[in-house]
Amino acid sequence: MNKDQYILGIETSCDETAASVIKNGTEIVSNVVASQIESQKRFGGVVPEIASRHHVEQITIVIDEALEQANLLPGDLDAVAVTEGPGLVGALLVGINAAKAFAFAHQLPLIGVHHIAGHVYANQLVQEMEFPLLALIVSGGHTELVLMKEHGSFEVIGETRDDAAGEAYDKVARVLNLPYPGGPEIDRLASESETAIEFPRAWLEADSYDFSFSGLKSAVINYKHNLDQKGESVNPAHVAAGFQESVVDVLTVKTKRAAEQFKVKQVIAAGGVAANKQLRASLTETFSALNIPFYVPPISLCTDNAAMIAAAGTSMYNHGVRSTLAMNGRPGMELTSWNK
Repeated sequence: MNKDQYILGIETSCDETAASVIKNGTEIVSNVVASQIESQKRFGGVVPEIASRHHVEQITIVIDEALEQANLLPGDLDAVAVTEGPGLVGALLVGINAAKAFAFAHQLPLIGVHHIAGHVYANQLVQEMEFPLLALIVSGGHTELVLMKEHGSFEVIGETRDDAAGEAYDKVARVLNLPYPGGPEIDRLASESETAIEFPRAWLEADSYDFSFSGLKSAVINYKHNLDQKGESVNPAHVAAGFQESVVDVLTVKTKRAAEQFKVKQVIAAGGVAANKQLRASLTETFSALNIPFYVPPISLCTDNAAMIAAAGTSMYNHGVRSTLAMNGRPGMELTSWNK
């Protein structure tokens, strides 16, 4: 009988300190996340230096807890996977150095994982991936459409030219004086509003799968400034509903067009903004009508976590991908295929 495979995943790319153990690439044995939301909330966003300090305080604790919950010893593991990039360089370095020390101490293979590949492989934890597939990645720093023809094969067919969707959410939330994190607040307000302000959609060139949300963000800011100058009050719910309708419309239409053009067998969504209820509903309805299977992970696997890093790391491990102890944080790391 084949031995079960256990991969330890470590994630510290932004403001979540996380460790997880995944069995055979698909089963979550443990998944521990130490969130910094309460610490970062008073600043209205993530302060990199504070994020790094929190990671230093929490990293060994979450690794120990992940192993304890999994009821495993380091010697039971097959490899250690860690987010190599992109992300905040100081935050990345905490996780990478912890992973290198752990791998060296226990003589385990080390695997550096791209953060976005992790978000994609979060879907492998809930549904087997069927190729070719199209992945819509929407997070605070990324908005991309990625075509996958097989495991470890990534072709970016569309990406953001300016603000990512999640970044636009956070900036609009600050304009509306909503609490941090802003994305869930906008989603909540939008769902409660029966009125939506009409905001523009950036479609770009007719054949482009790229995204742009900077103009939409500016339109919201200008709308608020115009009302402020007139001494009129802004209804945050109406603005949130109009802003979200614009974002969801563009994301849905472009994903649908790409799925039809490339004749994919499956569409998946990934990243923190994939937790958005209106986006999930819109994509579900759209691909149900097209009879194309659509999947999105539960919210706990949309936001940053280490289970997704271990899941991607398992595929990399099985394809013979290994990193060395010279690994460094790569804040601008590009998504490249490991199955070439």
